[in-house]
Amino acid sequence: MAEERLQKLMAQANVASRRACEEIILNGRVMVNGKTATLGDKADPEKDTIMVDGSRLRLENRQLHYYVINKPKNMLSTMHSEYNDDREIVRNLIPGDDHLFAIGRLDAYSEGMIILTNDGAMAEKLTHPRHEHTKTYKVTIVGHPTADDLEKWERGVWLDDSRTAPAYIRVLERTPKMTTLRIVMIEGRKRQIRRVAQLLGYPVYRLVRTQIGMLGLGTLRRGEWYELSKEEVDAMQEPAEEVKYLRRKRRIIRVRTTETFKARETRGIIKKRRIAPTADTVPRDNWSRQRAEQREREEGEGKSSPATSSTEKPRSRAHSKPPAPKSKHGGDSKGKRPSPRDRQRTPRRKTGR
Repeated sequence: MAEERLQKLMAQANVASRRACEEIILNGRVMVNGKTATLGDKADPEKDTIMVDGSRLRLENRQLHYYVINKPKNMLSTMHSEYNDDREIVRNLIPGDDHLFAIGRLDAYSEGMIILTNDGAMAEKLTHPRHEHTKTYKVTIVGHPTADDLEKWERGVWLDDSRTAPAYIRVLERTPKMTTLRIVMIEGRKRQIRRVAQLLGYPVYRLVRTQIGMLGLGTLRRGEWYELSKEEVDAMQEPAEEVKYLRRKRRIIRVRTTETFKARETRGIIKKRRIAPTADTVPRDNWSRQRAEQREREEGEGKSSPATSSTEKPRSRAHSKPPAPKSKHGGDSKGKRPSPRDRQRTPRRKTGR
C-alpha cells in the first residue's frame, strides 16, 4: 500500500473527520514508529506502526457502507446537532457510531437525496467540483422565466466574485403562476439554486434533489433510508448523460471569454496587463539617482551616529535641488528652448557689418 497522509488514514479508520484528525495530530496524540507525528507526515499502514492515543490504528477488515436518505423539510444535513437547535439531523436516522460523510448536502428547506457513507475518498470524489459529477434537481419557481433568463442561468451568473459553472435546464411544466424545471449541475455552492433564481427574479417555491449521478430516489418515501447495493453504488458514481452537454458548454464559454478579452484589449477598451513598476524597473534621471544615493548614505550614517534633534526640520525638495544653469540662448542646460517672454529679454549679439 502506498503512503498516505495521516489524517486521511485516520479518517478511513473512522477515528474522526479529516479536520478533526488534523487537530489530533497537532495536539501530539499521534505517533509513527515511536516518534510524535506532525501535520503533513505520511505513513504506510502495512509497514509503519501508527498509534493514536496509545492504540494502534487498524484498517484491516474495514467495511464500506453507503446509505441513501430522502431528506424531508426542516431536517438538517449535518452530522452533529447545532447549539440551541432542536431540529432533526440526518445522522440520527442511521444506527451505529461510525463517522459518516455526507454526499450532497441540502439546506433545511430543500428535500431529496442525500448519501451518507464512511468512505471519505468516495465522498470527496462525488462532491468536489473538479470531478464534474452531476446532481439533478426538480425545482419549482414563482413566475415564468423567459428564454433569455434560462440561457443566462445555463451559461452561469456571477456569484461570490466568480461565475457559476454551466447548468442544464429544461422546462417540465408551466402553471398560471409557477414553472417546474429540471436542472442538472456539476457544482454545488451554498444555496446556489435559490440564490441564482432570486438573482434572476424567480424565487424558488420547492426544491427536490432527484438524482446523484445515475442513481435516482425511486419510490423511497420522505424520511426513509436504506443501504445501497454494489450495483447502486456503481450507478451513483456514473455521471448523468447531460455531463457531455455541460462540458461542451464550458469549453465554448472559455473560448468566447478568451476571444472577447483579447478583442477588447486590442481595441483599447481595457488596458493590457502589465507588471507593476518597481524601484528597480523605473528609470530615474541623474539628479533623482544622486538624491537616492545621498539619502541612503544619510540613513546609513544616521544608524551609526546618534539621532538628530526632533526640532530640526528636514530640508524640502525644492531647496535641495540645485538650480539648472542657463544656456547662452536663454534656455537651460538641457537644451530646452526659452519661452517668448524670455526670448525678448535676451540681448541680441551685435554683428559687425
